[in-house]
Amino acid sequence: VQLQASGGGLVQAGGSLRLSCAASGGAVARYVLAWFRQALGKEREFVGALRRGDSNPLYADSVKGRFTISRDNAKNMVYLQINSLKPEDTAVYYCAASSTVIYSSTADQRFYAYWGQGTLVTVSS
Repeated sequence: VQLQASGGGLVQAGGSLRLSCAASGGAVARYVLAWFRQALGKEREFVGALRRGDSNPLYADSVKGRFTISRDNAKNMVYLQINSLKPEDTAVYYCAASSTVIYSSTADQRFYAYWGQGTLVTVSS
């Protein structure tokens, strides 16, 4: 599956963005879908994931309550709604997909074989 992320931009603190990830070459319903982010000078970190057949997404503690992952199987899209943005949310955001990750390793990026190119979110204070 090929992934292409979009929707990033410059936004003021407290604002919102919706990131999109378009999938092709595979149905999103078949994969565990995740978002990761990487801030300048830092390692890439897990943001959240939507597991197959699971209506309860998994989120990193730092984004819980502000970020929402969803998927549209008909459009083959994955979304990340980001609310109450903070300057520390500034990063390149990546969508990723995995067909092999086990439940307990959902946040482990090593299990994700498919990655989008990333979209930059910049939050000004």
